[in-house]
Amino acid sequence: MSDPDTETSVAGAPAPRGALDISIEFSLNGEKQNCRIDSNAVLLDVLRENLGCRGVRGSCERGVCGACTVLVDDVPVASCSTFAFAVDGASVETVEGLAAADGTLSPQQRAFAECGGYQCGFCTSGMLMLTTGLLRREPRPDRGTIRDWISSNTCRCTGYEMIMESVERAAELTAAQDGDRV
Repeated sequence: MSDPDTETSVAGAPAPRGALDISIEFSLNGEKQNCRIDSNAVLLDVLRENLGCRGVRGSCERGVCGACTVLVDDVPVASCSTFAFAVDGASVETVEGLAAADGTLSPQQRAFAECGGYQCGFCTSGMLMLTTGLLRREPRPDRGTIRDWISSNTCRCTGYEMIMESVERAAELTAAQDGDRV
């Protein structure tokens, strides 16, 4: 018997009275997804709880820290403050989609490993998605541009220098991979 004051959401948390059960369809890391969600579900919860994307991390849950950053149609967004219905028909990319099917790391992942940009690792998935979005828009960013992009992700470790170096190295590896020798 259900509680008349709440409804059970697809994402597992009680939905406030009045939330609607809706269907959305989107591409997740290149694969088509169909989900039934509560109308008030946020993308972070749908990705983690419904679709098993554990690399998307919740921290501040206010769209400030960047740990939950994913790409929606190539634009970095805070998945904790994006309603899931907003991605209906969109392409969503998470850190789980960066490596090749055979496990080969992406240039961004290799660069962060080479340069120690992962530090404690908590913010790394968000940093990797920011780097991916940046390099698609600006293949050879200068330090100021890199600083502007990663400023939306809070790293609570010792600093950003290794992250800056990682983004620069990712640009080099991406260019080399694309045949543009640096």
